Formats: sequence, structure tokens, C-alpha cells
Amino acid sequence: MSSEFDLGWGDDDEPEVTAETLTVVDTGRDKKREQGQAELVAAAVEAARPGLDKIPDPVEPDGDGDLTAEEKERLDTCIGGVELLSTAFWIAGKSLDTMAKGHLIRRIPHKLEPERYYETIEEWAWLEYGIKRSRCAQLRAAWALGEVLAARGYHAPEGQVRELVPLKRKYGLNAGVAMYEIAVEQHGADKVTAQRLRDLVKLLPEDLALKDNDDADQIARMFGGVLEHAEPKALSAGGAIPTDVRRGVDRRALDLANVLNRRRIPRTEVERHLLEAFADEEDTTVFDAVLARMKENKGK
Repeated sequence: MSSEFDLGWGDDDEPEVTAETLTVVDTGRDKKREQGQAELVAAAVEAARPGLDKIPDPVEPDGDGDLTAEEKERLDTCIGGVELLSTAFWIAGKSLDTMAKGHLIRRIPHKLEPERYYETIEEWAWLEYGIKRSRCAQLRAAWALGEVLAARGYHAPEGQVRELVPLKRKYGLNAGVAMYEIAVEQHGADKVTAQRLRDLVKLLPEDLALKDNDDADQIARMFGGVLEHAEPKALSAGGAIPTDVRRGVDRRALDLANVLNRRRIPRTEVERHLLEAFADEEDTTVFDAVLARMKENKGK
């Protein structure tokens, strides 16, 4: 009788078959869920993707008065398109730099000589996209500054950023960012120009010493102190001063500003106070200290 009504409840293999079936169902459900999420992400990316198809076609105005709701929408879209121009420079520059450093063009067939591959990013950029060698170098040199400034909320056009590239090459990326911050502080974010940045850079002394690990805010404070009463080339007269001493003066000026609860103290102000103290015949503390140091150095 038991054999006629055997439902298989005692079959040792049955639970494993059931578990395997449930696993297949769960896996299929997970795959559908992942696919749905991927489709949503793809749709969002496509909606955010810039492109000519997203810009409305030129049409005649609806009238001479206030903009209609539709015109305001078209205006916002077009302004966003214009603002993409500055971002596009940095995107292109970073792309060129990444391709160059990683030598990613090493297997792209040459456009005019298919039997060989491109050897340099400049060659590829010129033949494929008409980007000259000098232009390629400009884009590669400026993109990092443009990226950081954009991350800080600034819409710095290429012409402004290019004025900071020499500073970046000499002192590092943070120095360029710091100088832009100084310009914003002095003139306002909407009043920064390439000429104003150029003038500020010219005011920096040639003997300025910075450390690689200084962040942009620290450097901005130091630049601010140096620039506060600076005259062009006025601070570069002491070219024989060792680099470590110059760096020490700049850093001690920061410490002095902190003690006095001031934002910054320029090097020229420190020098003036030192000279006044040195010349003070009633208080010879500084004079004696300089004398002792000179004797010590003479002995060495």
C-alpha cells in the first residue's frame, strides 16, 4: 500500500532538487532586477549627456516683451550649453593627457600610413582632429587646474587658467589654485580676469619657496602676505638668500600672523620690523643676536 501512495517525502534527494530550483528562481530574479537598474542608469546618463540634439533650434522671438516660459526654458538650456565650453577644454585636455601618459594610441593605425601605428599623442591629435602640437600642449598643461577650480565652484575660462600654468609648473598645482583664490578674494569671483591673474603672478618674488605638501589654502595665505604690499620685482633683490631661509621666513610670518590674530603678514613687513629692531640703540636684542650669529658663522 505504501508503494501505491508513495509521495516521495522520504526521498533524500528531493530537498536538494527543490533548493536548486529555488536558487535558479532567485538568480533569475536578481538578474532581472540588475538589468532594470542598469536600464534606469543608462536612461539617466542619456538624459544628462550633452549634445547638439539637446540644444533647441534657433527660432524667432515670441515677442519684444518678457520671455515666455518656453523661451526661458530655451534660454536656460542654451546657457548651459555655453558653459559646457569651459568644461570641454578640461575634458579634452585630460583625455589627451591620459592617452599620452598611458601610450593608449600605440595600436591605432596611422591615418596616412596604415602600415604603422601612431607614435605620439601630438601626431594622433593633429591628423585625426586637427589639434596642433602647441594646442595639445596647452590643453594637457591646463586641465588639472581647470578640474580643481571647477570642483571648487569656479567657472574659470581657459584664458584665465592658462595664466596660472607657469605658476603650476614652478610650484605645483596647489599654487595655481591658491593664486586664483587670491584673485577671487581681491576682486570677486565674477570680476576675475586673465589680466588680473597675470598681474598678480608678476608680483610674486622670484625667490619664493614653497613645499610640495602645502595645501592650496596655506599657499593662498602665504601669497596674500607676500602680495599685500608688494611692488613688481621689489622682493627679489635678496637673491643670495638660501632657499631654506626664505622658506623659513615665509612660514614664520604665518606663525606670527596666527599669534597676532591677523590673516597674513607680508615678508616686507617682517623685514621692516627686523631692520627697525636691529637699528634700535636702546634695545640691542636683535643687534646682539645678529652679531652672535655672524661670529658663529665666521668661526665655521
